[in-house]
Amino acid sequence: MSNETDIRPILVPVDFSSHSEAALLWAVELSKCHKSPLLILHVVHDPGTMQGYYSRALKKKQLHRIEDGAADMLSDFLRTLGKRHPELGKPNELESLLVKGLPSSRILEIAVQRSASMIVMGSKGLTGLKHLFIGSVAERVTHRARIPVTIVKSVHTQTRTDSP
Repeated sequence: MSNETDIRPILVPVDFSSHSEAALLWAVELSKCHKSPLLILHVVHDPGTMQGYYSRALKKKQLHRIEDGAADMLSDFLRTLGKRHPELGKPNELESLLVKGLPSSRILEIAVQRSASMIVMGSKGLTGLKHLFIGSVAERVTHRARIPVTIVKSVHTQTRTDSP
């Protein structure tokens, strides 16, 4: 027999991509089935391979902290999704968390700290040399997680067309 203290959240790491959107919508359905709350996580990380990732949110500010830009982007992401998908709920009804660090490590740490029941995350699905050198956050999380991980890809992925 379970009680209120047994309810564990579903952790949904987001990077504001269409894959994150698809993962969050998938997690909403899972949370309804399992009657679990959602915890939406963004890990602030601006590595040398992706410098300026947050620059689009920071252009209007002269002096800023990268965390402030990331917080604005997270709020905008949730607000936009809430408008397009009313089943998601209002942004102020969703629990979100912003942390700094290496994404795969911080996702796993937060999963443990918050006793998450599972992780649902999007994946870009890099292949070839790009995957070899950059790796995949989703892959690292999947290999190291001690709880179930569901990887969701967006149906809006760009299809490759080869010209003759």
